[in-house]
This record gives sequence, C-alpha cells and structure tokens, in this order.
Amino acid sequence: MSGCNDYKMTRRQLMANSAAGATLLGMPINQLIAGSGKDHQAKCENVILFWNGGGMSHLDTWDPKPGRPTQGEFDPISTSANGVQISEIFPTVAKQMHNAALVRSIAGTQGAHARASYNMQTSFLPGPVQHPGIGSVVAHEKEKVGDLPSFITINGQARTASYLGQSCEAYFIANPGEPDPYLKFPAGVTMEQGNKRLERLEKFNSRFNRDTTDPRLSSTSTSIDDAVRLMRSPALKAFELNKIPAKEIERYGDTAFGRGALLSKRLVEQGVRFVQVNRGGFDTHGDNFTRMREHGEVMDPALGSLLQDLSESGMLEKTMVIMMSEFGRTPRINDNAGRDHWPKCFSCFMAGGGINGGTVIGSSDEDGGMPKDNPVNVPDIHATICHALGIDPYKEVYTRQGRPMKLVDDGSVIEGLLG
Repeated sequence: MSGCNDYKMTRRQLMANSAAGATLLGMPINQLIAGSGKDHQAKCENVILFWNGGGMSHLDTWDPKPGRPTQGEFDPISTSANGVQISEIFPTVAKQMHNAALVRSIAGTQGAHARASYNMQTSFLPGPVQHPGIGSVVAHEKEKVGDLPSFITINGQARTASYLGQSCEAYFIANPGEPDPYLKFPAGVTMEQGNKRLERLEKFNSRFNRDTTDPRLSSTSTSIDDAVRLMRSPALKAFELNKIPAKEIERYGDTAFGRGALLSKRLVEQGVRFVQVNRGGFDTHGDNFTRMREHGEVMDPALGSLLQDLSESGMLEKTMVIMMSEFGRTPRINDNAGRDHWPKCFSCFMAGGGINGGTVIGSSDEDGGMPKDNPVNVPDIHATICHALGIDPYKEVYTRQGRPMKLVDDGSVIEGLLG
C-alpha cells in the first residue's frame, strides 16, 4: 500500500516536530501537556491488551457508517452508553459500553503489517534500535506482585523487552487452560531428584558466573530463578481452567480466545501487571464480512463477559482493558468483498483503569477515511496508558551501550479519555 504518509500534518504533529516555538521554559510543550497531571493518583494497576493481528476493520466494529457506501453488511446497534453505536457483531459488548470508551480518530502512518505492529506496540517507528513493547514497559516500571510473572502473553508471542532486560520479557502461554510442560519435572523424575538437580545447577552457574560478565548468563539465571519460583508457587492455580464450572467457560466461549480472556481475568486478580491476549486473522482483503462475523462470534462473548465480571467484582476500576490492531481497513470495499490496509484513520477500544466510560474520543469523516476532529497519534495511546498507571512516559532508561531512551516516543495524554 502507498500514500500512507502524504496527508497534512495536524497541529499536534506540528508541535511535536517543530523546532521553533516547541518549548516553554526549555521543556517540550507536549511533555508539559502530558506531565501536567503526573502527580495524580493513579487508578490503574493492571492492563489486559487484546491484540488483533492483521488490521481489524474499524468500520465493521467500532465506527459504523450507516447509510454510506462504506457501511458494508453490518448494521449499527445501540449500546448502554447514550448515543454510542457499534457494529451488530458485538451485542454482548454493547451492554457494557457504559464502562468503555472508543477512540475513533487514530491517525496512523504505517500501512505495512510489520512496521505498523511495531509502531502500535512500542510507540516508536522501526529503526536500528529494537524498542520494548508496552507490556515490558509496564513490567519494568510497576512493582511485581506475587509469584506470577509481571507480563504474560497468551495465544501468541509479544514484543521483546529488548534493553529493559530478561525480567521484563513476557511469559508465554500457548494453550490457555492446559498445564505448562516446562513447569514440572520430566516423567520419571521425583520432586526430590528434581530439587537436587536444581541445587547442582545453581552451584555450577554461581561458580561459572564469577569468571564472566556476559549479560546472557545473567538473563539465563533470571529465567531459571523465575521458572523455579513459579513452579513451586500456589499461584499456579490461576492457570487451572479445568476446575472452573463449565457454565463459566461457556459464557466466555470454549475457544482459545475465550479461554484466554477468562485466564486474563484470573491473572490480574493474582496481581499480574500486564496480560496480552493475541488473535490473528484480521487481514481481510477478501470475504471481509463473513470473516468479521465469525470473529465477532468468538470475541463478543469473551470481551463482554470479561467486562461484566471485572465490573461486578470491582476489578475494572483498576484494570484497563484495551482492544487494538495495527491499522484499520479501507472505506472502499474491493472486488473480493474485502477491505485493504488503511492506517490513516482507525479506532481502538478501551475500558476500566480510570477510563471515562461511555465516551467517544474524536471522530472520522462521513466515510471513515480520515480523522474529522481530535486526531490521536499512536504514541498518545502509550502516553495515556502510562499516565493511567502512574508511569512517567518521558522517563529515560538506558540501553546496554549506555544510550538514553524514553519509554514513549513523544506522546501526549489523550484529553478527555481518563477520569
């Protein structure tokens, strides 16, 4: 896809990129705006991110355009938020929209999957330095709670922690509900035998590590220590979905996505700071409407049930739930009944953790092709997440080579999104 970067600069982009008049008392204006409430009482403690890989159509989900040529096959439905409509493929989520907000004016710049995914998950554009994903940033900045890892990714790999180090890498769960074969000793090895092996390994590594400063050895030791601590922890019960009543599984949907959403709830209840649930298949160049209806049948009960349960337990007040993708899809429906890549304007869903429920931030034009008002840049989303968690998005951390790096690439907190 071409022509993704040739639209006019917004006032926010101009402020971010202009050297003249971009500072006040020596500090960049966008940092002053983002930091204006930095000493606020953070409401958010945990984040659940649903990452929909492939580029989910904003027009067939969060930003319907009834009566326009871009509408497609789905009708909008009313929600529990006054005046807010979403696609008919989300009837369960519609009942929870009073707890959620939609950002309908994301002004992206990347139309290729890899570059757009990198941008949306790190806030930076790809370059010579590999930046950490937002989950690793949260794991680095927020104090670890309990024995479970601070960052867990389900049904797919997450972005690397890069220079933030091994302790901020995501713990990967391939099949939610099934026991992790790496968290128990091999068949035929008793607990006593296994513990003796671990003791010998620790002594060997300690002697070896005294004679080298290779950072890879430190990362290996961190991985082993974390795995052993987790293997012995009673908190592992959070992974045991087989002990949950069948009715509960059915509410979320007995699918990889449904089990992932249910597991994410149990993990944040145990103090896990960041959970990422991955789902692919949104690159709908053909047969968009059949495929999106199938996606809705899987996602709607899971997301709706999660929001309901977190709300009823009080956990939603401190747990931010996000659903986003690397870009949207074209307003034009192509000859294969599909939609193509469209980064210029798309949407994301956010709820809980201090989000103002029942609100819509920004809007797209009548066909959903360009932001109409309040354009939101990708780093703004990251700055807002950090702000909600009480993290300074402009804090500097250092690579192993001593290079200073900001946590977020010059974003500003999205006005009106947080309470």
